[in-house]
Amino acid sequence: MDVEQLFPELASLQRQTVRLHPRAGSPTSRDSSVGGPLLWPEQDPWSACPEHPGSPMVPVLQLYAADALDLVPFPPGCDLLQVLWCPRDHDGRWVIPEVHWRDAAAIGSTCETPPAPTQIRFGRIPKPCVVHPELVIEYPSWDLDDGLWDTLEPRFVHVEAETGWDYQYHLSTAPGTKLGGHPGWCQDPQWPDCSECGKPMDHLLTVESTEADAVSRLTWTPIEDQDVEYEDAALMLGDMGGVYLFECRTCPGRPYKDRFDCS
Repeated sequence: MDVEQLFPELASLQRQTVRLHPRAGSPTSRDSSVGGPLLWPEQDPWSACPEHPGSPMVPVLQLYAADALDLVPFPPGCDLLQVLWCPRDHDGRWVIPEVHWRDAAAIGSTCETPPAPTQIRFGRIPKPCVVHPELVIEYPSWDLDDGLWDTLEPRFVHVEAETGWDYQYHLSTAPGTKLGGHPGWCQDPQWPDCSECGKPMDHLLTVESTEADAVSRLTWTPIEDQDVEYEDAALMLGDMGGVYLFECRTCPGRPYKDRFDCS
């Protein structure tokens, strides 16, 4: 379905996102991966949780610039994005993430990934997965302005009655772990502002519990994956929720913040 033909008012709100399609495998530190080993410099101390001193963070994502499909601008001189988090319980937060941008060619000797921390909750450490980047167009769902939603709702209802496709669940935001685009909120948006400049931050990454549910699978599964079941990262973030990372691309050091929600 041509979303912009049905709802021209959404044309200016379209965004591209890279769905990463993590599938269980055996990635190396030279591969983009979800939950795989990181290309981590031997001279750098491994990241530890600030709330649990000495408890190591675990790899969540490693993405080389080539697999970002030119969607997110990497900092000058960097071609590698690494995201880790602490999977233990925290006061008022689901996980504590950490973001690193690196120049892969400048990394000499590397260190091994340390053992996972103890006392973790089930489903917070992703199973090692290789990624299969797919660039798609999406439109806001929960982020859609209330006034515009009210304007479009009669047409949303009409299209669903005629085709069976619900705008929010079938036609708006792509499901699963993805780079850029619109956050795949489960609840009302919690879009953060940068603490330094006060401007709204850019969505960097969504990490979701599942790549698609029974509803979103109908319209978002690539043709070549129809009727094929893949083993994914085996995450369970709350009640099938997600972790969202945001960054400011204008302030020095690209400060970031995280949000979490679940159904």
